[in-house]
Amino acid sequence: MASSVSQELLGLIKERMSDWLPSEVMADTGIGRTVESCLGISMNSDKNPDYKGIELKSKRAEAKVRNTLFTQTPNWQISKLKSAKEICAKYGYYQYDDGVKRMHVTLKSLCPNPQHLALNVNMLSDLLEANEYSPIENEDGSYKKVDDVVVWQLMTLHQRLLTKHRETFWIDVENKVEQNKEFFRVKDIVHTKNPIVNQFDILMEQGHISVDFLLCRRTGGDTYSFKIDAKSRPLLFPQSETYIINQ
Repeated sequence: MASSVSQELLGLIKERMSDWLPSEVMADTGIGRTVESCLGISMNSDKNPDYKGIELKSKRAEAKVRNTLFTQTPNWQISKLKSAKEICAKYGYYQYDDGVKRMHVTLKSLCPNPQHLALNVNMLSDLLEANEYSPIENEDGSYKKVDDVVVWQLMTLHQRLLTKHRETFWIDVENKVEQNKEFFRVKDIVHTKNPIVNQFDILMEQGHISVDFLLCRRTGGDTYSFKIDAKSRPLLFPQSETYIINQ
């Protein structure tokens, strides 16, 4: 049964976003920014949910993208590398002619990325590890670890998940572009509650949850963004209800 807050939020979305609205900016973040603006939510980097305890995640319905769960920096105190600057110095690349190394890459378990980095869920130590691996695949399909990079405590990630997504509105919008301006309206909403923490670790091990390193960015700070495949989201959030706003 929907809470009074979720009913209030659903009512506001139906009232303010059922008809076509102009996006504030023509960018990947334009929909989310406009949705929050329509609801009177100011842009910030607060780790708490967006609307009275309910997190909002908005995307274009046709976009085949991973869903962002949360951002979380590594635990520098127990990591081998102690900052984004050190990570970039060792594994980054030159993207512009400014002499600065950057690193915009995805890490997941099972298979190293082009920087030979991958994740490992270390249950015994209660850690999620980002490690460097050999580029040569073993006969059994595994890769030999070469070096440690950074770590997160699994307990911290579990708490972030529970705090951020105790209750979430996953908002899909349909969009169109007219005269170089994007317009959108809400199509449907999946309302989830109470993620299963144990599934987080399993999905991480299986490569369905990954981490994007966005380091040395020109705007904003360095981020470590945890994302889940859209098809795997029901495994993490089995308790859900769907609201159809526009057929």
